[in-house]
This record gives sequence, structure tokens and C-alpha cells, in this order.
Amino acid sequence: MTIYALSTGPGVSGVAIIRISGPDTSKVIKLLTNKDVPRPREATLRKINNIETSELIDEGIVLWFPGPESYTGEDMAEIQVHGSKAVIEAIHKNISNIENCRFAEPGEFTKLAFQNGKINLLKAESVADLISSETEIQRKQAVKIMSGRSADKFNSLREKLLQILSHVEAKIDFPDEDLPKDILNKIKKDTDEVLKDIEKIMNDQKAGERIREGFKIAILGPTNAGKSSLINLLSNRDVAIVSEIAGTTRDVIETHLNIDGYPVIVSDTAGIRESVDEIEKKGIKLSLNRAEEADLKLVVVDAKNTYFTDTLKDLLDDNAILVLNKSDLLEKDIDPEINRINHVLISIKNNLNIDKLIQKIKNTLKNKFITSDDILITRERHRQHLEQCVSHLKRFNQKKQVEDFDIAAEDLRLAARQLGMIVGKVDVEEILGSIFNDFCIGK
Repeated sequence: MTIYALSTGPGVSGVAIIRISGPDTSKVIKLLTNKDVPRPREATLRKINNIETSELIDEGIVLWFPGPESYTGEDMAEIQVHGSKAVIEAIHKNISNIENCRFAEPGEFTKLAFQNGKINLLKAESVADLISSETEIQRKQAVKIMSGRSADKFNSLREKLLQILSHVEAKIDFPDEDLPKDILNKIKKDTDEVLKDIEKIMNDQKAGERIREGFKIAILGPTNAGKSSLINLLSNRDVAIVSEIAGTTRDVIETHLNIDGYPVIVSDTAGIRESVDEIEKKGIKLSLNRAEEADLKLVVVDAKNTYFTDTLKDLLDDNAILVLNKSDLLEKDIDPEINRINHVLISIKNNLNIDKLIQKIKNTLKNKFITSDDILITRERHRQHLEQCVSHLKRFNQKKQVEDFDIAAEDLRLAARQLGMIVGKVDVEEILGSIFNDFCIGK
């Protein structure tokens, strides 16, 4: 089938790009323009006509990319026309009437690029991340993954495992042949090196996922402490309803922010207190669940009432900032015990010390986000595959006897497979080539 879709954003714009890919792409261009396809990769001005009536739809630029030298690896074209809803719909309708042409599914052009070997799975994912990036740090991370550094690293580790597996396979296939002792030592040494490399990659504080998904901040505390006012202040807009009636917030309210280039998801939660109201109790349960998931907790309390229930005490850990609000109503010094806790004394009403609170949040973000070249994991999928790989390698290392080589080989195959699944490259036949290259088996 030949697929087509609008590649630019929906809505009125100066230019809209319609992308076409598949075996009948040249046929589509010929029918729409009443001319042959233009020269490859050369922008050509063409009239775009109604296929049945030859009525002019628009005039625009046509770009022709014959396969396999195209983004998808198939014959492909782009039509650049004016970004009018009527123009786009007219062109789409005409293409849909051509045999073997259908509207593309979400991400299908990039999926074709992966299936046709133009890009690996990591690059396909990074394309999606780049498109959805909202902050500079997200853009930089997506571009870095697109450059292929992560794929090169995972492929390199996988090649090492295949190399080790080739030695193990050789012993299985030729049990009467004695492998040199240095080969057996090398198997152990190389396996340990791969295992250490992967464990080092995984010890990244989940910075890559945080950059991609957003740093999670949960605003927690008792009712009427000023939690909703704080999220509105941080967002510079009315995200949550503010009321003097206790228990106004029942559900979790989220807003996405850009703080100094860092992507942040701030959640306002239901006030934590003893309640008999079933709906409010469910809201409090959601609040505590959100606290467990958060990278940083802002525990907001009334500065005049610093009595902490056991639940609030449990929230004040190393990943929490105690926010003492309504300092304008404070008539005496705060409890000295509070000074032992990471805290900020503020007044949302009088806009007092808000800058100090924001600076504390920024400092936390800078410490949590690692912006070095060590970031290789950007999705939970990658981490799960690496965890499985480590598990198989540890099982392999537990095999001490030569008689266990059959089982050990399977552990290595599974470990290599998990690495291959990260980049979308799984082919056990590669082991055969490695065996023949390293051993003179026919001798």
C-alpha cells in the first residue's frame, strides 16, 4: 500500500506539507500534476489538480525521493502547498480515490523507516521525543540519541556478548577439542566487563527518563494550607480553585512547567486529614500515591500550626521541602525543631520569599538532572531490557562447570537478545559468522 498524510501541524498556516510513501507514489504525483515526477531531491513548482475534473486545487512545490534513498526507504514524495484546510482536504480526497492508497497511521512513516533499515529503534523513538520536546534540555537529549551514540554503545555491548557466545558455542559443538585456557579466562573477564558497563549505565538516577517525561513535583499538606494557591503562583495562572472551604481539592490537578529549561510536572493534591467523606478519602489516597511517585515533595503547612501528624512526618524525607505558608500571620518565632528540616518560610498572599522557594526548587532540579554524555536510557523500556540482560549475565556467571556450557550459552543468547531489543536488532544467525571468523573449525 501507498500511504499519505499531512506532515505539518493542523490548522491554518502559510505552508502545509503532505507526505506520500509507497510503490504508487510516482503514480500519485503524475495524476495530481499531469506531469512526470520531477528530478530526485529537486524542488519543482507544479500545479496540483483535481484528478477527475483537472480543476486547479493549488500551486506548490513537489519533491521526489526515489527509494531506497529516502526517509522511509520506499519511493516517497512531499507536496508543499498553502496551509488551507480546504486545500489539504481536497488533495487528501483526491489521493484517497487512487487505488492502493490509504491515509497513514500515527508514526507510520517513521515505522517504515525502521522496518526498512533506515534507522534503528532508538532513533525512531528519539524522532518522537524531538517532535514532542518542550524545553531545551529535552531537545538536546533527543538530538543526542538521534546522533546514534546510545545505539552504538548498546550494539557494542551486544557484539561483545556475541563474541563470548561464539567461544561457548565452539566448545559445545566440538566438546573433544580443548579450548585454550586464555580463552576461558577471556570469557569470564569479558562477561564481567559487559556486566559492569551495563550496571554503570543503569546507575544514572533515571535522569534520562526525568528529562523526557518531566521532573515530578507533588504539592502536599493539610487542608487550607495554601497548596492550590502555590500551584497557581508557580504556573502564573489559575490552575486550581482556591477557596477558604477546607477540602476543595478532591482530585490531583497537574500542570506542565518550564523552570530554567527543565521540564517539570507539578501536581496539586487533596488536603491530608482525617475524613469520613468517601470521595475525600479517595482523594487523600491519590495524594499519598502521588507523593510516592514524586521526585520532589513540597509539603505545605500553615506557619502558625506546625503540628505534624505521622502521615506528614513520613512525607518529610530527603526528597522534600517543607513550605511554611502564611508567614504574614505569624505572631512568634517558629519552633526551633523546624530549623533541622529543609524548609522555606513564605507568604503567598504577600509574595514573601517566593523567590527563595523557587531557587530551592531550581537547585534540586540541577542536582537531579545529569546533563553529561553518560545518559543513555531515556525510556522505561530500555531500563527493563537492561535489567533482564543483567539478570541473564549473572546467571551465566554462576555456571562454573564446563558441563554447564549448554545452559550457559542460553543465558548469553537471552542477554544479547535483550540488548538487541533496545535498538530493534535481534538476529541469532550473527553468531555463526562470529564462530567462523574466530576459529579455524575446518582444520
